[in-house]
Amino acid sequence: MSLAPAWAQSLNAPQGDVILTVNGSIDTTNVDETAQFDLEMLQALESTTIETATIWTEGTKTFQGVTLADLVALLGVKGTTLRATAINDYAVEIPVSDAVQDGPIVAYLLDGDTMSVRDKGPLWIIYPFDSNSSYRTEVIYSRSIWQLDRIEAVE
Repeated sequence: MSLAPAWAQSLNAPQGDVILTVNGSIDTTNVDETAQFDLEMLQALESTTIETATIWTEGTKTFQGVTLADLVALLGVKGTTLRATAINDYAVEIPVSDAVQDGPIVAYLLDGDTMSVRDKGPLWIIYPFDSNSSYRTEVIYSRSIWQLDRIEAVE
């Protein structure tokens, strides 16, 4: 897992519409006991691109976002589980152990464009399905939550 860069020790409050709220067992917060992000804040973090096919899209797609590993490090997650919840309250549990380099990302761009709610946005947790066959399982597919807007770090 990568270490959070020095500038990440403090997290500014979002200026735009909040698209991701993280709470629970985290060290870094910016609004009350939560870490809230607007799109610009997520885009300011180091980004990673995954080119992969998915079971929900046609052909190979390019996803860009912040690695789950970097987000976990940035926020100082102390829990063992991430409870990821979508706009419609659909929720999945992702082990913090999934947050590895070359692992899943919190994608905010699909083929270079932001994703509308209708197109599974604004955020989608994507695993690199094509580059690692161990990610092509029903369990991992179930963790690839779209319309993500909340994550709770649970002990």
